[in-house]
Amino acid sequence: MFLGNFEHSIDNKNRLRLPPKFKKEFSGEVVLTKGNDGCIFIVPKEQFEGVFKKASEMPMFDSKVQKPLRMLFSSASVLEEDNQGRFLLPVSLKNYAKIDKDVIFVGVGMRIELWAKESWEAYSSSQNFDELLKKLGEYGI
Repeated sequence: MFLGNFEHSIDNKNRLRLPPKFKKEFSGEVVLTKGNDGCIFIVPKEQFEGVFKKASEMPMFDSKVQKPLRMLFSSASVLEEDNQGRFLLPVSLKNYAKIDKDVIFVGVGMRIELWAKESWEAYSSSQNFDELLKKLGEYGI
């Protein structure tokens, strides 16, 4: 389970490291893809394969279904670490998340979200936590 948040900086070659507390939670390959609200999702490959399995059952000729799937899968890539434990953040994802230098890895239970620090601070400060908790209650959480 991914919990908490960790600040890091991306280097001038678009490389960064997963926080050690998050890294130890992965047992296999990791997928990066566009996420909601301008963040990047970082998920175990097995979990992403579950999304693929459900997506493969969707109607292939229904544009309402295929448009979001096209955007999700075309932006996905497998995280590949170098011998120093760094991974290269694809430029397309870096641009999507408006990442310049400082980032925040945010644990969201079953996934990690990668945010530009400024975007995360703006997003998190604009939320009413009590209202968010009420919304979770509507889903039985």
